[in-house]
Amino acid sequence: MTLQELLSLPELEDKLINEAKTQGFVTAMASAPNILPPHEWLPFLWGGEEVAPFSDGEQLEIYIEHVIALWNEYRPALLDSRWQWPEGCALDEEEIVTESTRDFCEGVLRGWQLARDDWETIMPQDSEDNALLGGVLLSLSMLYDPETSITTLAEQGIEGLEQFEEIFNAMPTMLCGLTMRGSILAEQE
Repeated sequence: MTLQELLSLPELEDKLINEAKTQGFVTAMASAPNILPPHEWLPFLWGGEEVAPFSDGEQLEIYIEHVIALWNEYRPALLDSRWQWPEGCALDEEEIVTESTRDFCEGVLRGWQLARDDWETIMPQDSEDNALLGGVLLSLSMLYDPETSITTLAEQGIEGLEQFEEIFNAMPTMLCGLTMRGSILAEQE
């Protein structure tokens, strides 16, 4: 059973975040400077409740296996500059980015909140590294809410559409760079 098939089960409807948000959240956990054990962040995938919304242990086990497999794929890919956007994440002529891209970015931003203290500890406010972190977060926010970003850019006299393509195409490099820098700084602590 794939992750999407599991998430599509009627009894789990609206009880877990969707696949793209899950991929984004797991990317945030895989890019975090300090590795957080899954039991600390898995509950956030079902809204932070202590009790998982699965009707049986087998479903929970399959779900956890899929999530851990994503983490096991993403962490080395981020550290080796091989990470790429998940399938379904793309630019869109009418909507600027696909719904999957928005959901993925939302998942990363949610996950970042969980690892925020670690990031702010190793990349303090006035450091060069903080500018890197801020750039990645700003880019993710722009891709998550492109309409607001375009309005804001237009108010500053900037035509923004081509900038989204640049940001989207640069995101794998930015996330990999941030992950590698975070890992190096965490080891130095």
